[in-house]
Amino acid sequence: MFRALRSLLFLLFGFLSGVLFAAAALLFFWASRDFLWGFVIRYCRLTLWAGDFFCGLKVVVEGQENLPDTPSVIMIKHSSALETYGHVPFFPRTSWVLKKELFWIPVFGWALKIIFRPIAIDRKSGSTAVKQVIRQGKEKLAEGTWVTVFPEGTRVAPGETRKYGVSGAALAKEAGVQIVPVAQNAGDFWPRRVLTKQPGTIRFCIGPPIDASVLPPRETNLLVQEWIENKMSEISSCYKDKDA
Repeated sequence: MFRALRSLLFLLFGFLSGVLFAAAALLFFWASRDFLWGFVIRYCRLTLWAGDFFCGLKVVVEGQENLPDTPSVIMIKHSSALETYGHVPFFPRTSWVLKKELFWIPVFGWALKIIFRPIAIDRKSGSTAVKQVIRQGKEKLAEGTWVTVFPEGTRVAPGETRKYGVSGAALAKEAGVQIVPVAQNAGDFWPRRVLTKQPGTIRFCIGPPIDASVLPPRETNLLVQEWIENKMSEISSCYKDKDA
């Protein structure tokens, strides 16, 4: 019961601070991109701190030495809400590929659209969405912004996986950049649609960059999926329980 209360306080803190930071960012819509990105970093770091303070969710990052010196495509396992903001402070400036419905959220969604300019897609549009990710993603990469893709398209239950969408690999191929695979076990402690967060250490594991120019996007995609899912088997207790 006490843990559930602390989890509720964490969610309330995250919501209120998110609204405040988004409102502040909207007020400074005229400021430089670096200044506005600072708002994103501060909010993400604050929310990571709150997760530790209220719920005992500690975050460690492994493999930062694998990050290329040039803008790249990040492909990250999606099992909870935490990784959507939790990876941000540990990477260069990035733009997310996300569902356009998030723009409908008052204040927060407005800030996403107007200030942070993510690549918002209709997940039901199939090949049209892939073309949109390639077109807008190339523009982001050319201006020095990394692109973050959650290849499964939605959060999946810990220990499970879905077919990886090809848009991230296709973008990397077209733009001539590398793919950085990221595995993380946040879903072990913060599963989807569960209020109570379990304390523990969440590991973000950054893999060696994958050259997208060698193989067709679908084959490159399989390499990314293989690395991420193999790493998940190492770091996620839910994967280990499933294999037992």
